[in-house]
Amino acid sequence: MTAALTEKGTLPAPLAAPPPAVRGKGRRGPDRGVPHWQIYLPLCLYLLFTLVPFYWMLLFALRPAGSNALVPWPVTGEHFHKVWNERSFGGFFQNSMIVGVSSLVMTTAVALAGGYALARFDFAVKRGFMLALLTSQFIPGALMLVPLFEIFKNLQMINSLGSVVIAETVFQLPLSIILLSGFIKNVPVSLEEQAWVDGCGRFRAFCAVLLPLLRPGLIAVGSFAFVHSWNHFLFALMFLSSQDRQTIPVGLNTLIGADSIDLGALAAGGVIAAVPVVIVFAFIQKWLITGFSAGAVKG
Repeated sequence: MTAALTEKGTLPAPLAAPPPAVRGKGRRGPDRGVPHWQIYLPLCLYLLFTLVPFYWMLLFALRPAGSNALVPWPVTGEHFHKVWNERSFGGFFQNSMIVGVSSLVMTTAVALAGGYALARFDFAVKRGFMLALLTSQFIPGALMLVPLFEIFKNLQMINSLGSVVIAETVFQLPLSIILLSGFIKNVPVSLEEQAWVDGCGRFRAFCAVLLPLLRPGLIAVGSFAFVHSWNHFLFALMFLSSQDRQTIPVGLNTLIGADSIDLGALAAGGVIAAVPVVIVFAFIQKWLITGFSAGAVKG
């Protein structure tokens, strides 16, 4: 009777109980069967390949002039004293810091507004604007040097740090807007709508609800803008003529003479240039990875 009813569909067939899981003592996942040396050996080789140039730079910067030792002993600071005081690296460092921080602030502020507009509003030329942002990444900065120079010349901004800040901001904005737009799309719009229902305006809801959630994305975009401006050589070389306005990359270039190179001073200048970047990435690495990965999900 039960079998007949089951065939007609009146009563459902009883579900067979799943077999119990077999737990073997010696079972391992696919990654646990790999010996440790096959994992750590390539990582150590890559780490060695990466760190040897930094050690070589520290070696020339810390050992006395004329020494050929592979260990910087006795340690000396004469090369740092020379480049900081005699080669005006103190002024170069200050100029680079002004350019880097200013580019960071301007790029983050403009990219935040542009990314919010692309993520939350629909307008007629939205697809075309996104396409323009993407295609602008294929244009090398060297092609824009002549028109930018003419513009800054007419604005009387040649030999001004403001010209470098504007140029750096303009060239970093497309990627920054795309990243922040993708990051904002990952935040549900319902969070802002709830704030609107509670009486907040759009700007107040943006500052109170959305902005705290964008911290990883803002840190990623700001750090990228700072590091790019800190290391960029071409704009500072073309738009800054006097030595007291030069930045660190151009200052390092002045240490290379036509007939000889002071390797100790050049290495010390490289260490000075690398320290701020290392400090920035040491403190923001977890937010940087989160920001870039989240911003690349949607766009």
